[in-house]
Amino acid sequence: MVTVLIVDDDRKLLKMLRRTLVYEGFDVVTAADGHEALAQVEAHRPDVIVLDWLMPGLNGIGVTERLRAAHDETMILMLTARDAIEDRVEGLESGADDYLVKPFAPAELLARVHALLRRSAAAGREQPLAYADLTLDPATRETRRGDRVFELTPTEFALLHYLMRHPRQVLQRDQILEEVWGYDFGGDDNVLEVYVGYLRKKMEQEGETRLIQTVRGVGYVLREE
Repeated sequence: MVTVLIVDDDRKLLKMLRRTLVYEGFDVVTAADGHEALAQVEAHRPDVIVLDWLMPGLNGIGVTERLRAAHDETMILMLTARDAIEDRVEGLESGADDYLVKPFAPAELLARVHALLRRSAAAGREQPLAYADLTLDPATRETRRGDRVFELTPTEFALLHYLMRHPRQVLQRDQILEEVWGYDFGGDDNVLEVYVGYLRKKMEQEGETRLIQTVRGVGYVLREE
């Protein structure tokens, strides 16, 4: 059975989310703060964490950063009332896999959880990908330029993974947002440009040639210059 950890200091919301997920057949554990969340992760090894950002003490960003620093790749859906583009980027850059703005419908939460589970299952089945001197292994989540290993956040990994599945193919911005984030950002694709910048910095850290090319007015393509 799939286990979901819900972390929120709002008891009413916590109870509603637990009821919704249990009804859908998930095994649900809960936590009311960040420190309790880390203890529950250690005890139950959940498949997905539904994690509130704004909690007293150790907040959702802090929990996510600690899990990723410990190389815990559990899928994380961040919940928050903050919907500015810079907030979304901060939440995703901390290591969250998806971002849901409050208030939301239970059906949307369920759709996001199922999408994260599908992404996780698909990555585990795939063979390593390679283009030019770039390699990516979905099973081990290792990425390399030649012999140089570099680390990616879950969202950076998902973006590069999608580009590497379609080498030399020009991908539209909306198409990438839908595939990687599972939804668009109300027509604002700044977050995509930010993440392409993150990838380029890591992929070109030692002077390697650029592989992610911008196609003006359209999107991006993985292609040697």
